[in-house]
Parts: sequence; structure tokens; C-alpha cells
Amino acid sequence: MPRPYREADADALWELKESFELALATDTGGEEKAEAYRDKLDADYRAGYLAWVRRCVEEAPDCVQLAERDGEAVGYAFVLPASLSYIWDAAVLNELYVRASHRGSGVADDLMEAALSVARDQDLPMDRIVLDVDPDNDRAAAFYERWGFLPWGEMVARDL
Repeated sequence: MPRPYREADADALWELKESFELALATDTGGEEKAEAYRDKLDADYRAGYLAWVRRCVEEAPDCVQLAERDGEAVGYAFVLPASLSYIWDAAVLNELYVRASHRGSGVADDLMEAALSVARDQDLPMDRIVLDVDPDNDRAAAFYERWGFLPWGEMVARDL
């Protein structure tokens, strides 16, 4: 079963986050996207990300859940603290990632259960949880569909 993230887990969480970002870029885009994601994963990004995680965990100690198998961190789920729920008027599943070597083993289901539990404990504007999934990430889309997630709007973006 997943457990709440602790400060001592920072290196393991970063390794998972880095793998999540690189897999996302490689699996859902061309070389330009992969290069942009690789370029952002520098020491400053690491420090900023882990500082942000620290602030979120200080506010909501269970918001980041870590899954381990045989003493190794193999996945995580990150539900934003309730103070950020007004972004979408809902709980926000910011990230859910499982190492490729542990996919299909139930780790993702355990992390989703933990994420839903965290979300259910939040005081939310509306009783729902949202996430964004890359439309090219068929595996993730199928996982979320299996868990009852339905399309709800569409995020668009542009360069600044």
C-alpha cells in the first residue's frame, strides 16, 4: 500500500518525477518535446519542484503518496492540497506515475485508491477529482477510463 511522502524520500521522489517527465515527453511527442522536457530537468527545476512538494506536504501531509516494492520507490501520486482546489473547483490529481517495470502489477490501482482517499478527505467546492492526460498517452487514458474518469473540457496552451 502507498504511504505518505516524507522529506527523507526526496531523492526517490525526484528520480520518479524525472522518469515521469522523460517518459511523458518521449511517449507523447516528437524529439522537440522530448528535448524541451530534458532541458527543463536541471538542478534549479529539481530544487524548485522539491521545495513546492515540501510546501504542499506541510499543508496536506498525505497529498503525496509513495508506493514501494522490496524497499524501492516504484510510483507516486500527488493530489494538490485542498487550498488549490479552486483552480478546477475540485480535487486535482496532479501526477500519478508508476515505473514501467511495475506497470500491470496493481501499483497504479493502489496509488489511485490512495489519491481518491486523500481527495475525499478534502473540503472541496464540488465533490469530484480532475486531472489532465495527454491525448497521445493511450495507456494512461485507458487506466483513467477504467477508473470512471470522463472527458471534462479540454486544456489548451500557448507559449509565453
